[in-house]
Amino acid sequence: MNSFLSRNLKNSHMYANKIILAPMVRVGTLPMRLLALDYGADLVYCEELIDFKLLRSIRKVNDVLGTVDYIDQTDGTIIFRTCQREKDKVILQLGTSDPERAVKVGKLVENDVAGIDINMGCPKEFSIKGGMGAALLGEPEKAEAILRKLVNNLNIPVTCKVRVLNDTNQTIELCHRFEKTGIAAIAIHGRTKDERPQHANRNSVLKEVAKVLQIPVIANGGSKEIESYNDIVKFREETGCSSVMLARAAEWNCSIFSKNGKVGIETIIKEYLKYAIDYDNAPANTKYCIQNILKELQETPMGKKFLEAQTMEQISLVWGMDNYCREKQQLLREMGFKGRREVEPLLFNVEPRLKKPKLEMEKDVVRISCAFLRSIFPTDIDLPKTKLLMWTRKQHIEQPKYNTIQEDKLFQSVVTVNGKKYGSSYWEKNKRWAEQSAAIVGLINLGLLDEDKLKKSGCIL
Repeated sequence: MNSFLSRNLKNSHMYANKIILAPMVRVGTLPMRLLALDYGADLVYCEELIDFKLLRSIRKVNDVLGTVDYIDQTDGTIIFRTCQREKDKVILQLGTSDPERAVKVGKLVENDVAGIDINMGCPKEFSIKGGMGAALLGEPEKAEAILRKLVNNLNIPVTCKVRVLNDTNQTIELCHRFEKTGIAAIAIHGRTKDERPQHANRNSVLKEVAKVLQIPVIANGGSKEIESYNDIVKFREETGCSSVMLARAAEWNCSIFSKNGKVGIETIIKEYLKYAIDYDNAPANTKYCIQNILKELQETPMGKKFLEAQTMEQISLVWGMDNYCREKQQLLREMGFKGRREVEPLLFNVEPRLKKPKLEMEKDVVRISCAFLRSIFPTDIDLPKTKLLMWTRKQHIEQPKYNTIQEDKLFQSVVTVNGKKYGSSYWEKNKRWAEQSAAIVGLINLGLLDEDKLKKSGCIL
């Protein structure tokens, strides 16, 4: 037995007798993982990350946030953010269909995570068409090759997450084949790839698999029957599995992991929001996670007010945390945190450019280093482009004209007003924001926006 295989099998204890946060798309980001740990989860899986995305990322230590960030080189978005507190608890779930790519990703992240899990259960069309997820259940040789390659090359444990097949014996045989690759544990969702949450979880099949395998078997798919910690214990007993993995039950209320019983969702939302603010989580992702906690309460007056929120500050206001949000964001700026405002194609692009973008060659552009922050302009009438357009109409001059370029997945714009050109030196994630940033520069130079106030708000650095 080689040293990698031996080490992986020894790490099986890491997955035994555990209650685990399942990998969930858009939900398993850092704030939710930390909240799950707070309430007693033993291990936390991140959302599935695709190998291609991670391989085009760069690893950066974020000293201000105290995190390690994997940043997409094409647009500067955070693909994966983690921190020291979860280093021995976080499992990175990987979507892959190729052993070589899988190992490259494993080598890239193995010093920042506790383990690697291969997704072999996702039934979504995107995964299936890419030969990933549940598609690997129909190609066991390829699945085995991926697992064996990882086990033989990484210093951290390797696992996989699968679904049951229609036939119990075939499910047992497949799981046994995967066990022989040297993986440390296997998670099994008790529904087939064609079944959905309304179908019963096949607990009896999980029990038969657990009887045969020597490595820990992690039961998944029981959220419909799990409303308390005692239900988790019952689910483990019914499946005969070593450990339990929770998805929707944890998504709805993360305190399901607590032996002391669940707390109210208002408490959960506030605690989640604090982590989201502290770790600069994207407002759209934050909103999505809170929506899943609120469920039908989105139809209440409070819920409708929340649904109208677009920025982190507006979301925080609904739960009386807007002051904390502003103060934290100000503190992070004072500590030198720039977030997306430090993103530019030249920072990430290692290939030499054959020519400079046209905007860089325009020498007559008045530039300021500013970014469009939606929270500073709460209503549509406050938006910089709207203000600039209204001003030109009052002056009876030609309306603003925007010239926008795209580099990789980033945008920069110049606006021409009354014969003069204005633009921000920051690169934005979309054309709309780039034009808003250019409009801000124009408004400042026309005396229509207070530059000092914008500096205090973090719009200008």
